[in-house]
Amino acid sequence: MTNDEFRRSFKVPFHNSLGLAVYSCGVQKCGACHSWGPAVRDHYLIHIVVSGHGVFRCGGKEYSLAAEDGFLVVPSQVVFYTADRDDPWEYCWVGFNGTDAKRLMKQTGLLDREPVFHSAGPGLRKKMMDICNSSGPGPSDETRMEGRLLLFLAALMDRFGRPAASFGNGYEYVQKAIRFIDYNYSGDIDVSRVAASAGISRSHLYRLFMQHISIPPNEYLMRYRINKAASLLETGRLTVGEVAYSTGFSDQLYFSRVFKKYMGVPPSRYGSSSRAANGGKGHQ
Repeated sequence: MTNDEFRRSFKVPFHNSLGLAVYSCGVQKCGACHSWGPAVRDHYLIHIVVSGHGVFRCGGKEYSLAAEDGFLVVPSQVVFYTADRDDPWEYCWVGFNGTDAKRLMKQTGLLDREPVFHSAGPGLRKKMMDICNSSGPGPSDETRMEGRLLLFLAALMDRFGRPAASFGNGYEYVQKAIRFIDYNYSGDIDVSRVAASAGISRSHLYRLFMQHISIPPNEYLMRYRINKAASLLETGRLTVGEVAYSTGFSDQLYFSRVFKKYMGVPPSRYGSSSRAANGGKGHQ
């Protein structure tokens, strides 16, 4: 990296939030021809160009971008972007995902148009930088980042979005199901009871979950319980068995297997390992 280049970035090491979570954010002054890809991301990623020039390729098209332009990367889509040789760009970015991410991105209007936008202006760029300036490894930092991410997405909705009436399509049933899980996850519930609480069939609930939040309802319920269990373990006040029963698992051995699958460590080790964790650095 030359004296003209710099990078300041932050990557969130763990996400307690299922709804919306910042994965990474930062700002970078790139060197000549600095590039990423062709490759895919597993989350949404938005860049805004601060200065300079570069090229973004997506879906068989190539876009030349300059200051105040932005580009969107959606999960699992192959993209490539590179800085100009003579006037390499500086950009800021935010990466995020969660069960609410797809719905919120639809409301911005950016999923229904070209993956680039122009004349972003200092207002959008400032809101993105507010996310970066809130970064940190603590729960309060993560909460501030999510709040400022919501403000940034709201600004995109104001700028590019469509009227709210365009977003029916059964999402109200998903909301009912999620509320039922939130209130009853510690009890003996399954997807059939969740679907019944929303007033629809299991198959219909499955289709709506996949349409709106891209995750099956049984997977959402399991992740919700595991995230609640992780939060309880972090307090250090409950035994593994107590945490298991408090989050809807009647079999402690099964709970331990599922917890390790999702969190990478058994619940008996999670509390101490999570408290010792610290933030890492990311490169976009």
